[in-house]
Amino acid sequence: MADTRRQKKNRLTAGNADRHLLYEASVQVVDADINFVRRVYRNARARVPLRMREDFCGTAMLATEWVKSNQNHEAWGVDLDPEVLEWARAHRFEAMGDAARRMHLIEGDVMTARIPPVDIVVAFNFSYCIFKQRAALRTYFESVLAGLDKDGILVLDLFGGTDSFSTLEEDRYISGDRGPDGRTIPPFTYEWEHARFNPITNELLCHIHFKFKDGTRMRNAFTYDWRLWTIPELRELLEEAGFSASLVYTHGWDEDEESDGIYRKKMAFKNEESWLAYIVGVK
Repeated sequence: MADTRRQKKNRLTAGNADRHLLYEASVQVVDADINFVRRVYRNARARVPLRMREDFCGTAMLATEWVKSNQNHEAWGVDLDPEVLEWARAHRFEAMGDAARRMHLIEGDVMTARIPPVDIVVAFNFSYCIFKQRAALRTYFESVLAGLDKDGILVLDLFGGTDSFSTLEEDRYISGDRGPDGRTIPPFTYEWEHARFNPITNELLCHIHFKFKDGTRMRNAFTYDWRLWTIPELRELLEEAGFSASLVYTHGWDEDEESDGIYRKKMAFKNEESWLAYIVGVK
């Protein structure tokens, strides 16, 4: 009987699930991101990067893992949402120990936040797509350029492919994980939806839903109202903002036509149904 009560207590449902934990478990692969930005920086500057700024940081998973990965690393996470920053403090800082002193959370606008110059600025999970006008995105890139050290780089991620410009629903089973504070995350299903796309403006409305073993569903756990930018547009805007160069890295495909997870610098690649890329702006 005790085991049955314990199983019920630990059962994940739409009523008790923490959407931030589920997001991190299903969307973010920060070890790969950190390895990538280190490699790109070393290739571009022939030295080791130490200071990172994570814009639109949310739960600051990337920034905190950056700090934890090396005792000489320091990071700043910037976000407008006080609730998600408080979540990061509550769930991440205690587990970081002394390393938390090198992790700084800033509640503010990425355009105007006052932060010391850094080696790397990242804007991941397509967060910069909230800027729908060229002038606004160019202004953001200009503000990043001003906040970079003389050898700094900006790293963006982007998704695309023929499926990106259409409505769709995809789901993926997540076998379980462990949160930053040690909590076990039971298995669940991650659902990604393109609810609406406007080909005149390239505006894309997306939702993330989560589905649980008991049949309940957390609808619209996260909603994104974006402009889906293209690689040429981003490179042109980086140049207009003053970056000296921009580089494009994309993954390859394995025998099953799945991503091989290895991002290489490219001048051209085949437009598949879906792809992921990193765009690197070099100061």
